[in-house]
Amino acid sequence: MSAQAVTAELRQWIVEQDQSGCRLEDILASMRASGWADEVAVAALHSTLQQSVVQRGIAPSVVAPSAAALPEPALAGSPNHVWAGDRQVSILFTLQHPRVVVLGGFLSDDECDALVAAAAPRMSRSETVVHETGGNEINAARTSQGMFFGRGESPLCKRIEARIAALLNWPVVNGEGLQVLHYRPGAEYKPHHDYFDPAQPGMAAVLARGGQRVGTLVIYLNTPDQGGGTTFPDVGLEVGPIKGNAVFFSYDRPQAATRSLHGGAPVLAGEKWVATKWLRAGEFV
Repeated sequence: MSAQAVTAELRQWIVEQDQSGCRLEDILASMRASGWADEVAVAALHSTLQQSVVQRGIAPSVVAPSAAALPEPALAGSPNHVWAGDRQVSILFTLQHPRVVVLGGFLSDDECDALVAAAAPRMSRSETVVHETGGNEINAARTSQGMFFGRGESPLCKRIEARIAALLNWPVVNGEGLQVLHYRPGAEYKPHHDYFDPAQPGMAAVLARGGQRVGTLVIYLNTPDQGGGTTFPDVGLEVGPIKGNAVFFSYDRPQAATRSLHGGAPVLAGEKWVATKWLRAGEFV
């Protein structure tokens, strides 16, 4: 399979699918179904559409940042704990592909409670990004309530953002504001990707604010009685939502091959509060 050669005809077909508005995930799935090896299909899609998006005025780094330029904890030597600037955080679990790191004790109980208290009066029905327009809308796949803090909005936000930056070796200015979400019994967020599809017409304006999303940190602000885990369907992984813990995952290109598909499983009993931090390739404005 590794001997497959990427032909001019294949590249032309990829460009045609891209220009017709097909999602990158669908183009990749079609190539796989036609017998292309995964690594060959991903490489062909990436290299071909780099040129395509440049022609549309989107920088190549936005489409697929270098794997060397991703947020990542300092885990050389397999430490059980890492220093996050002002607090020691435990390393509970790591996975290479997709890149997933489960962190213990990222926030104290008091910090979790304070973030929930600050967010609670400002909650409204959560929305999702509309790829066709770049706007937001209520989506049946996401049944939580949520709100956004401005980056650096309060001393608590600043402290958490500085801790994230130190832990993941990523600039504070490359992060979106913290989003707090509240899930009542039965609420969920069905599996999705966090990156933006640059082939969609509404994404140019979204990407212009800081480039592509390259990593996500989900922080659990309480422990539900039952359910509410963070799932990664491509690898059969579910991370339990334990108060103060967090799960980090990254994705080096906006493609399903990153295996970063994830979701918030339904809350079966009690409620769930989480804070989400999305990290961009460049400065978020």
